[in-house]
Amino acid sequence: MSMSRAGCFVIVLVLLWCSPLAAASRPPAEGTGGAVASDERLATEAGLEILRQGGNAADAAVATALALVVVEPEAGNLGGGGLAVIKFGDEVTYLDFRETAPAAAHRETYLDKSGEPVPGASIIGPLAAGVPGSPTGLFELHRRHGKLMWPAVVEPARRLAAEGFAVSRRLHHGLVAKKDVLTRFPETAERWFPGGEAPVPGSLMRLPELAKTLEDYAQRGPEAITTGERAQAIEAASTRHGGILTAADLAAYAPVWREPVRFEAFGWQVASADLPSSGGILVGSAAAILDRLSWSEEPRFGAQRAHLIAEAWRRAFADRFLMGDPDAAKAGATELLASSWLDQRSATVDPMKASSSSNVEPWEKAVTIGDVNEPTDTTHLSTVDAEGNLVALTTTLNGLFGCALYVPEAGFFLNNEMDDFATAPGRPNLYGLVQGEANEVGAGKRMLSSMSPTVAWREGEAVALGGRGGSRIPTSTLQVLLNFWLDGDGLQAALDRPRVHHQWLPDQIFAEGDALSPETKTELEARGHQVTWVGSLAQVHAVRWMAGGQVESAVDPRGGGGASGVVRPLY
Repeated sequence: MSMSRAGCFVIVLVLLWCSPLAAASRPPAEGTGGAVASDERLATEAGLEILRQGGNAADAAVATALALVVVEPEAGNLGGGGLAVIKFGDEVTYLDFRETAPAAAHRETYLDKSGEPVPGASIIGPLAAGVPGSPTGLFELHRRHGKLMWPAVVEPARRLAAEGFAVSRRLHHGLVAKKDVLTRFPETAERWFPGGEAPVPGSLMRLPELAKTLEDYAQRGPEAITTGERAQAIEAASTRHGGILTAADLAAYAPVWREPVRFEAFGWQVASADLPSSGGILVGSAAAILDRLSWSEEPRFGAQRAHLIAEAWRRAFADRFLMGDPDAAKAGATELLASSWLDQRSATVDPMKASSSSNVEPWEKAVTIGDVNEPTDTTHLSTVDAEGNLVALTTTLNGLFGCALYVPEAGFFLNNEMDDFATAPGRPNLYGLVQGEANEVGAGKRMLSSMSPTVAWREGEAVALGGRGGSRIPTSTLQVLLNFWLDGDGLQAALDRPRVHHQWLPDQIFAEGDALSPETKTELEARGHQVTWVGSLAQVHAVRWMAGGQVESAVDPRGGGGASGVVRPLY
């Protein structure tokens, strides 16, 4: 980029940290040169740096994701996987770089001799790790849609790892919360608990082994991680601690370009993640049911809206029981978003009385009710460039720091995504989701996800969004869109608004503080709903493009907040 062009842009960065949900919304960051929203300030700055160099939304998304590997190791990753929905002009694409089960995995991997689940086997340690998809997936996203040279896109993350970054409060608190699990593995303890304690907020953290990995990744692409010494180191670490992940698994992994879930809702065109994610189907199904039930005509914040949206999600999540790897699912978008099926689902909603989840889908298999308040360590970012191209990108390790095993030769944690399979069909996973045999463990299969990277557009504007929060991602993503589409909220206000959640099982409405008035809660309970208060649900980050080239960026105040930023011409 020429010096004259380089000098015409400035960064505008807006930080939101732990803001009260009931507080007045801050204005979104606004500009015309592109925008980024992510979990961490330094990652957002990396994406903005790439936009200032003339990169597009795909370049910025990859740069931001790689920076999150460095500064948010509990979720940002090269040892996990993810999904991306991309809109470049009229082309809408969907990249699946979800992890796969190792070749040695089978349906009894996590069961004892009596057929009972082995406690913790699919959550802690490398037996819980799927084959990482991020190294190949991020490279493939750039290969198809990127504009800058690959080494330039990797450089901001490499620099952060080599020169160091200030440990955030969120990273510190995450390490402290998971210390007992993380220190089971000497490799993890040595890097992240020097002297036996987690690094304090504000202290400088350098990751030279990750810097070297990123340097080689910039020069050689995915083969720097999926073959050779690093792949052998990952296999050795896995084997040492009872895992089955091999270098051959890493070398054999390939991302897949798929058709996204496409539907129209309330005057907007929408594209979201299809299988192996349930997210897009859940968002599309619930939106269609709400439209059939005239949800938008009901008073905002009233019991009727809360009742109907819970009933819509109850039915959508019951259908999730049929989903899994695209080659093994019993039903997908074609069946579950068909007008005839949505008509049938809508017709079963009693406008005044709660359904029983056991009657919505009478599965023969007994199920155990799980807990919805588990850690959520997916991370989402959204980008838009000056031309209006958008990327919604979600990556994940599943639980906080994945399986807790850090591979020092590579510089990153391995995931625990195998728990997203139905390791014991009919029983809840980490997020309380009860799943069916369509999602059982099998060699090479992709495990079902709730990630919901989504792009929506109509004439003159478009938004890209998604979130972190396990099973709460689809419900939060849809509520943000409904706030924005139907109720006149600006982008930041749509993110800030308190939310509710229902996922079929457990048969409860989970509500954030201020999402329901005491009177509304009482009325819902009188209708047969069980209402449970929770601290917060998913965290959603979004960007928006408007006719004339204006862009906005906004981040969710929940959890540790995040950072939104735009590139804005000086003139």
